Amino acid sequence: MAEKWTPESWRSKPIKQVPTYPDAEAVKAVETALRNYPPLVFAGEARSLKAELAEVCEGRAFLLQGGDCAESFAEFHPDNIRDTFRVLLQMAVVLTFAASSPVVKVGRIAGQFAKPRSSDTETIDGVELPSYRGDIINGMEFTEAARVPDPRRQLQAYSQAAATLNLIRAFAKGGYADLHHVHRWTLGFVSDSPEGARYEELATRISEALDFMKACGIDGDTAPQMRETEFYTSHEALLLGYEQAMTRIDSTTGDWYDTSAHMLWIGDRTRQADHAHVEFCRGVKNPIGMKCGPSMEADDLLRLIDALNPENEPGRLTLIARFGAGNVEKHLPALIRAVEKEGRKVVWSCDPMHGNTIKASNGFKTRPVDRVLAEVQEFMAVHRAEGTHAGGVHFEMTGRDVTECIGGAQAITEGDLSSRYHTHCDPRLNANQALELAFLIAEGLKAERSALQAAGVAAAE
Repeated sequence: MAEKWTPESWRSKPIKQVPTYPDAEAVKAVETALRNYPPLVFAGEARSLKAELAEVCEGRAFLLQGGDCAESFAEFHPDNIRDTFRVLLQMAVVLTFAASSPVVKVGRIAGQFAKPRSSDTETIDGVELPSYRGDIINGMEFTEAARVPDPRRQLQAYSQAAATLNLIRAFAKGGYADLHHVHRWTLGFVSDSPEGARYEELATRISEALDFMKACGIDGDTAPQMRETEFYTSHEALLLGYEQAMTRIDSTTGDWYDTSAHMLWIGDRTRQADHAHVEFCRGVKNPIGMKCGPSMEADDLLRLIDALNPENEPGRLTLIARFGAGNVEKHLPALIRAVEKEGRKVVWSCDPMHGNTIKASNGFKTRPVDRVLAEVQEFMAVHRAEGTHAGGVHFEMTGRDVTECIGGAQAITEGDLSSRYHTHCDPRLNANQALELAFLIAEGLKAERSALQAAGVAAAE
């Protein structure tokens, strides 16, 4: 029998990746203030996302999750929010058409301020200071003052998340998301891309479909679905004091929801079954994600599934695989088979970013685009072989024209990295690289759809 859960029961568990605040009373004051702030999202929205993820779980939809590695206070600007939102919309249209199924759009946005670190400290030129853990905790500048964890940063993070959500909701419902606008932007990308000829056929078919619908009288004026979209937010639930302060009882159901985001995930470094992060997430009713890296064993995965989704509810739990290109076939099949054997209902998603980080010869952390794509292709191939649904992708990306990941149609080289390397943490795909990958992933989705259709015909015969 599981112990009784409360929003603070995580405090009695072991915890990793936690900052050491010098003033405990200041932390309490900030958390008390946050408990009185309005929710950022609503329980009904989180339930809607769970219902859409249940469709992904059953193979009837696809999950697109993407956004910043770590949101920053310095880069907070409406243009940056707009550009990332726009690229995610463009990716979703391409994937929707290829898969012939809805795409659930979830941003790493409006809350992705905290980052786990491989070491508690960082040393530069013989000086050792606390590691940068994201703007919600401390500053990126390598100074003693900046690296001291400051709880007041949580209030600024809340304010920025609220403003970001306000703008996203306006974009999603105010006509900016109109399918015809989104596709026009994509046609501009195709015409300008060095590999545009490869994408032209799919882009042309989307154009023809939109023209046909318009000729039938279906456009943004007659069908709200053409000009509006559902868009959800997510972040890693790392700073649990902040998450607890944002956790409220839903007045309609009596259940606890973390109102800081629609979806939360547990990182590969904090997924111990008897530790604080799993304890917190098992009690809130939001959809939950969990990163699964190379160290994940099948027995451990089943224990974690039992803890996080004891009722085996479709859409509740998304498993986000992150193994690195060349390692997917070594690790993923055993996990899929264990989950299938036990009849567990989960969404399988692929994070092709974290297992493919390398250090360039000039010292910059980067990610080769071809390795990112290779991991997604391997992920889809394994699921086709196992007869299961490759349910989604999870990217670190930005709408800005940065040079942080090498390769792609733009042929960004190691020498180009220094020109526009702006990330506060890990390297992100830029807008062109992200959309390019959407077209290439679309080919895999078409193959999966063809395989399913062929299996259906064979079964009928």
